[in-house]
Formats: sequence, C-alpha cells, structure tokens
Amino acid sequence: MNVAIYIRVSREDLHTENQLIQLNEYVKEKNYTVTETYEDHISGKTESRPALDRLLKDVKEKKFEAVLIWKLDRLGRSLQHLIRVVNYFHKNNVDLICQTQNIDTTTSGGKLLFHIFCAIAEFERDLISERTKAGLVRARAQGKVIGRKMGQKDKKKRKTGGYIRRYEQKEILA
Repeated sequence: MNVAIYIRVSREDLHTENQLIQLNEYVKEKNYTVTETYEDHISGKTESRPALDRLLKDVKEKKFEAVLIWKLDRLGRSLQHLIRVVNYFHKNNVDLICQTQNIDTTTSGGKLLFHIFCAIAEFERDLISERTKAGLVRARAQGKVIGRKMGQKDKKKRKTGGYIRRYEQKEILA
C-alpha cells in the first residue's frame, strides 16, 4: 500500500525525528511504500498549515491510499477539524492510520476510537490553554510584568530577542 506520512511539532525549535523513526519502522513492518512525508512546525490548533495543505491537495490527486500519523493530536487539536479532515480523506478513498493509537477508520471500532481520541486531543489543548492563562494571572498578581512594556516600539530592542537570534543561527547552520 502507498502511504503518506504526516508529522507535526508545535514549534520550530522542536524536532520530528522520534515520530519519523517510529513511523518508518511501522512502514517496514507492514511492507508499505512511503510516497511522501509532510512535516509541519506549527500549532495543531492552526487549521491551515503548509504541509497539511499540500497533503490535502495530494489526497484529492490520489497520490496514496492512506495517511499515516503518529498520534491524532499531530493531525489536529480540534474535534471538528479532525472530523472534517478524516471525512475528506474518506470522500477521496484515503484511509487514516494512527500508529500509536491503533486507529483504523475503515472499521466501526476504529471510527469509535477515532472520535474518542479526537475529543481527548481537543480537551488536552483546552487544558494547556487554561493552565497557561492561570499562570499568567498568577504572575500578574505577583507583580510580574508580562510581555513588552506598554508603548514600546523600539525594533532594535526586540531584534535582540531569542526568536531573531535562533532564526539567524538557523540560517547560518543551514
């Protein structure tokens, strides 16, 4: 069977190697052929992602028979979005295989597990958001200043921040 691999991490400074290693072992074990690997470094709550958009385009062009993912939360964090994506797969006769959660959406049990795990992924994202907001409230209550100072627009000061340095270092290493 021809499969596409989709892997995702939330930020640029994170790595997808662990997902890819396990998925490639699974492919070998099942004697599948990988037609393409799609990799995103962006939050799962963002529905439009560069690699996911290419994957969805290739689904329509029938470049593979199944999409292989490591965990459902790598495909998305919103229940509605995950359901739309999987329905789109099925409309185009492409199956979804979730390696670590043993989900196969061609069976009744697999469909049930899919919906349960989608709900859990969305719940987990909401918990992360709640904890983050609670931490910000606590920090503010302790008098900590969060973010840029009010009215600060000096771009020179912001360019010395970590993001720019990491970006410039990445360009140098490439």
